[in-house]
Amino acid sequence: MTESLEQIPQIARKTEIERIEIKLLLEAIYQLYGYDFRNYAYSSIKRRIWHRAQIENVKTISEFQSKVLYQPNLMKKLLGDFSINVTEMFRDPSFFEAFRAEVVPILRKLPFIRIWHAGCSSGEEVYSMAIVLHEEGIYGKTKIYATDMDEEIIERAKEGKLSLERMQLYTRNYQKAGGKKEFSEYYSVNDNEVELHPFLKSNIIFAHHNLVTDHSFNEFQMIVCRNVLIYFNKSLTNRVYDLFYDSLSDGGFLGIGSKESIQVYQLSNNFEEFNLKEKIYIKGNKVRN
Repeated sequence: MTESLEQIPQIARKTEIERIEIKLLLEAIYQLYGYDFRNYAYSSIKRRIWHRAQIENVKTISEFQSKVLYQPNLMKKLLGDFSINVTEMFRDPSFFEAFRAEVVPILRKLPFIRIWHAGCSSGEEVYSMAIVLHEEGIYGKTKIYATDMDEEIIERAKEGKLSLERMQLYTRNYQKAGGKKEFSEYYSVNDNEVELHPFLKSNIIFAHHNLVTDHSFNEFQMIVCRNVLIYFNKSLTNRVYDLFYDSLSDGGFLGIGSKESIQVYQLSNNFEEFNLKEKIYIKGNKVRN
């Protein structure tokens, strides 16, 4: 019993040292490289830092910080660890089904449509939306802005290439999302790789944008940011919601992830529920016709 009591202060001290080290590392990354991860959820960022630190065979975060500061290539690897690149075509098909059935009829009435996919990763969900808009006959008057903080993943998204082994899953998702054609009509196969048809890229602008540090760059009729905010702390989440609010036109739509909540936003009353199940909200007091 005595040994356990003696160990408690040591454990607490080690935990506090680790927290300080991580804080210093994130501050150093911000000062040197310009990437701001200081307000990411602590448990998530700690897990990713230790993942890379163990690969580099270092024993402390302080030792790891020295390597990150002097090795830009290591910073690139760490940036990839921090980027949450988990996505798929028509991910959560019911979201796309609701978008097609409920949001598209309202967007259809507009002369021009701008949609922002924030944190687009490798682009699968962006191309999914392009397919829905095409099938609904309004892709021609739509411009989709697809952004991510990871410039390498953006370059990959621009290619519009997918793994052949995932196409069965993507086909099922497409069908569940209310697809109107054969999904195979939207791509060609080359060896073990699939390339989406070029017309799907025609109205998509892929660009680098960091939700943490960058500002609004246009006015949008819809913003989609799904499963990104769960990695931010409350302060940063509020900052991003402010950004989305400022970037939406009156009556514009906001789609967030199934595990995310608008209620953490200090001005959540500025958004009304549009489809609560699929986490689609609408800015202002506009009601559905």
